[in-house]
Amino acid sequence: MPVDPNTQNKMRELMAVAKRAFDVRLQTGTGGNISIRLQRNDRVVIKPSGVGFAECSEHNLLVVDLEGHILDGDAKPSKDMPFHLGIYRVRPEVNGIVHVHSPWATAWAAAGHEIPAVTIQARSKLGRIPLIPVGPDGGNQTPESIIEAFRDATLWAALLESHGSVSVGKNLLAAEHLAELVEETAHIAAVARALKAG
Repeated sequence: MPVDPNTQNKMRELMAVAKRAFDVRLQTGTGGNISIRLQRNDRVVIKPSGVGFAECSEHNLLVVDLEGHILDGDAKPSKDMPFHLGIYRVRPEVNGIVHVHSPWATAWAAAGHEIPAVTIQARSKLGRIPLIPVGPDGGNQTPESIIEAFRDATLWAALLESHGSVSVGKNLLAAEHLAELVEETAHIAAVARALKAG
């Protein structure tokens, strides 16, 4: 199926933001996920399973509707897709989502702690970064638990226990900027805690 110009532009936007996230080391390998809402609010471009942030291309990205039906592309959907689509359903103002396993933020998640908003910037742009517990089997969070947390219209980022972080934005670059701020805040908070302990 030929890709319409709007979808093609959104794919290129996703590719550029995904490359930025890779370049600043928010995500390595093929983990994490990234998605962008199309002008038609019932459609999303999303990275599939097994594709790295730096390898996203117009040939491997998926176009899906908000119920998860694949409209374009033949790659395997990511297991993260249900929570991306659920956030779009409950937060109409969100147009981009970045889920990464960045080292400092994921360290706090692995320790089972929220990241304290220790800087003025973190407090003003993020507020609280809640920790969403692991699933009932001790594995990944259920999509429902992530979606429920993001029903709060004041929430722009959260940690997934033992997993990583999720940031959302009114556009995809804004979501990625928040993912960078989450990682920066996690790093600063860890160093500040060590300095106070010393």
